[in-house]
Amino acid sequence: MQNVINRRPRLPALGRFGWLMALYAENHTRLTQLFEPAGLEPGSYLSAPPGVLAVRLEVLARHAYTSELRLSYTMVDPATGEPDPSAYLRLYRDAGQVEATHCYVGRRWQDVIGMFPPPAEVVDHRMRMNTFLGKWLQYLRDQGHGVASLQRNPDDARLDRDEAGATG
Repeated sequence: MQNVINRRPRLPALGRFGWLMALYAENHTRLTQLFEPAGLEPGSYLSAPPGVLAVRLEVLARHAYTSELRLSYTMVDPATGEPDPSAYLRLYRDAGQVEATHCYVGRRWQDVIGMFPPPAEVVDHRMRMNTFLGKWLQYLRDQGHGVASLQRNPDDARLDRDEAGATG
């Protein structure tokens, strides 16, 4: 019997962590093209193109290299009072990535994977959340949402005026 030598070069495999980082980069591109959130000040913004469900983008905090965001429809879960569905996002402006840190689609992460999941299950859950985010961002773009339809939430602007009047 003769030994056969395989001469095909081995290409490095993209592991689950690499795949997750690629999802973060792809979601950054989609979110940036959709709403350009890096330049938004903290507050609440609405995108409401005619004939489609309005979307709320909240800039929760801005830090030196990151922004904390929440993306949701204007619908509320009657059981919890929380926007449903919604996703909390961390925008890494310096690294060009967006990470869905947690999503609420009828259930919280603890209800989905438990309080102390093994690390592999956490990575799997993050992949599912960020895949969901990518598909949602694509759907929002297809529905006509974008920078042109994004405006400061009138209720949020009223709150800013009320706070300024209370301190001034």
